[in-house]
Amino acid sequence: MRYFLSCFVLVLIFIQAGSLPNMAYAQAPSKTMSDKEKEVRAVWISTVYNIDWPSRSGLTAAAQKKEFTDMLDKLHAMGINTVFVQVRGASDAIYPSKLVTWSRSLTGKEGKSPGYDPLSFMIEETHRRGMEFHAWFNPFRASTGGSIKELPQNHPAKQHPEWVVPHDKKLIFNPGIPEARQHIIDAIMEVVENYDIDGVHLDDYFYPYGEDTFQDDRTFAIYKGSMSNKAEWRRNNINAFVQDLHQEITAEKNEIDFGISPFGIWRNSRDDSTGSDTTGNSAYDSQYADARSWIRNEWIDYIAPQLYWSIGFKPAAYEKLVDWWAKETRGTSVKLYIGHGAYKLGSNTTDWKSSDAIIRQLQLNRKYPEVRGSIFFSAKTLLNNTAGIGNRLTQFYN
Repeated sequence: MRYFLSCFVLVLIFIQAGSLPNMAYAQAPSKTMSDKEKEVRAVWISTVYNIDWPSRSGLTAAAQKKEFTDMLDKLHAMGINTVFVQVRGASDAIYPSKLVTWSRSLTGKEGKSPGYDPLSFMIEETHRRGMEFHAWFNPFRASTGGSIKELPQNHPAKQHPEWVVPHDKKLIFNPGIPEARQHIIDAIMEVVENYDIDGVHLDDYFYPYGEDTFQDDRTFAIYKGSMSNKAEWRRNNINAFVQDLHQEITAEKNEIDFGISPFGIWRNSRDDSTGSDTTGNSAYDSQYADARSWIRNEWIDYIAPQLYWSIGFKPAAYEKLVDWWAKETRGTSVKLYIGHGAYKLGSNTTDWKSSDAIIRQLQLNRKYPEVRGSIFFSAKTLLNNTAGIGNRLTQFYN
């Protein structure tokens, strides 16, 4: 899901990525205003490529359940109170769906049922521990493979190949096609309507990284209307998607939160004087994701920028970006959570050898009243206690 920025060069690199008895936890109460105002201490739990859960495809249902409950127990003990679980990694599902196929991460075969409803189980166990469960969707990735032929017959990309653009050995739903956008909204609403989730969460996949090679000229010609600027048209497509999804979620369950985790740089000040003092890829110009519009129009309940750089990193300093996002959300109803690149801990890079890198960021966050919490990518790093981060978070949060 995530990319990081090399010094002064716009290079995006794909990241590689005992259980306590249930009676030990009281049933979580229904959400109140005080619940919604608490500091969010969260992790992303990736299912795509089996990054976090399940540890490998093909495990029995009992083994998958035990892995998840063990994970929850350990995270809960650290002080984590919220999980963002990837329920749709690539137009698939970890729940029985009428619109998309079963995820291959569960059984090793796309479209094959694991024999139970993982999402229902996960929500119940998360709430049993007094934690919140947010359903995380990758909106526009249709498949992690590049061939429509290899997909199950009922896969949306196979049923509607005209919606799909091959890109970087993957299949991407074309955001410029209104029917494709509505299909994704319908797939998300299927979860909103049928499950007791606390939130809907989108990651940073809108127009894909490396968009200059994204082949949508024909779509632009068909759907541009009176618009002549392709970049503005692309941003308009994403804004329409966000606004429409917000409206449908609000109409169905106004009490749940809807938020997005964009790439950490909205725009650089060299391109826009109101942007951040950074030099790197920007979501506005590369993914056509205009978080400023989402915030100012209050189409989202929270924004969680991925600030995967260290304090003092010159091209994109963490402290400069926290300050920029705090000012951007100030005076709005949109809450600010910070996405932390915990996966970098323990690397040979001096800035990330020690868990101090994350703890210093958390300490800085608390200087800003706009920062209402943190999300760590990903659960595996915390559970492995890489560079001692699990121990440090236990001390910091408890």
